[in-house]
Amino acid sequence: MRDDFRSGFVTVIGRPNVGKSTLINAMVGQKVLIISDKPQTTRNRIQAVYTTEEYQIVFLDTPGIHKPRNKLGEYMVRTARTTLNEVDAVVYVVEADGGMGRGDLFILDMLQKVKTPVILAVNKIDRVNSQQVEEVMNLFRKQIDFADMIPVSAVRGDNLNIIRGAIVDKLEKGPRYFPDDMITDQPERFIVSEIIREKALELLEQEVPHGIAVDIEEMEKGNGHIVRIYANIYCEKASHKGIIIGKNGAMLKEIGKRARQDMERLLGSGVYLELWVKVKKDWRNVEGSIRNFGFH
Repeated sequence: MRDDFRSGFVTVIGRPNVGKSTLINAMVGQKVLIISDKPQTTRNRIQAVYTTEEYQIVFLDTPGIHKPRNKLGEYMVRTARTTLNEVDAVVYVVEADGGMGRGDLFILDMLQKVKTPVILAVNKIDRVNSQQVEEVMNLFRKQIDFADMIPVSAVRGDNLNIIRGAIVDKLEKGPRYFPDDMITDQPERFIVSEIIREKALELLEQEVPHGIAVDIEEMEKGNGHIVRIYANIYCEKASHKGIIIGKNGAMLKEIGKRARQDMERLLGSGVYLELWVKVKKDWRNVEGSIRNFGFH
């Protein structure tokens, strides 16, 4: 390893649905985190790793900061806040076409209390013109003293090298925390469960997905290098169970079909996937259930 090798940890924060996970996937160069057009997709603090010969950046994707409505929401916001003073830099993601809302004012107030350098990433510049981008940057510039302000498009890939360079400037000399070929700290079982949840988010009605949790009951390599996966999709209401299953099981089949395709790309093998839907009433407000589903 080079004597001048740099490494460190970077928290990515922002309001729900501003494109944090999409930006991290783009920066890492692979899909590590699930994405959705529905807010509060990310629930855990997930690490994604980007390594070159000169440096290693460990991105911490955090749940969107929002006003919590249940115990799971409280956990999500607490998870996002606790990372701010533990890292080498913070990337605060806002939307180029989103203005500044109450959620941003709440986050800015938090950031004023941290000593970590903050990089403002103005995302989704592919949706607006340069004048609108400048207006948004001026709006946020008046609030706190950012270390850098960089317009980006996670979808189109604009300025990703610039924001990586700004991050590396904040890193000190350090070790490789993860092997070169490792892109996340999460085990395959977790990623598989997140893939199932992502497909449910894609397909289901607005009110249903936030009450969904996925538990991998069994995951094993079978004959012929086929991975057999048995998973439970939990929801909070009996009426939601019917929606998830769909008429003649059509919705559940489609969730399974889309999930299986992504799993086969991830695992590099055939996948046999069996899904069951179960009701766990109001689980997002039950401490034991929250812990059982991996939210500690």
